[in-house]
Amino acid sequence: MAAPWIAVVDDDPSVLKALTRLLRIRSIGAKAYNSALKFLATLPGEAPDCLIVDLQMPGMSGLELHQYLIGRGIEIPTIIITAHDEGDARQRCQAAGIAGFLLKPIEDENLLAAIAKARGRDD
Repeated sequence: MAAPWIAVVDDDPSVLKALTRLLRIRSIGAKAYNSALKFLATLPGEAPDCLIVDLQMPGMSGLELHQYLIGRGIEIPTIIITAHDEGDARQRCQAAGIAGFLLKPIEDENLLAAIAKARGRDD
């Protein structure tokens, strides 16, 4: 069985770098993807135990990615991150079964707590 890891999907290179750095500093395996399609290309062979994904990305949004995975029977606890808390985005994500919804800029401790909750742990 492969070691647990987290996938970070965001079209902003600075966000990818910051989040993967934070996770690695905390000894959490992390892989970065700059689009939902690049992430999907790694499946089904390498499913992460948690997915952190930007809500708004070109091509496929974070919510669309989550729904795509669920539609194919791939259940990965997903945390949506966004710089735009507009309209009913939070409610739509929660209704779709998203494990967490965080606004950018993300506080490190809030992200780590959301990851622990999504993974079913108290660490």
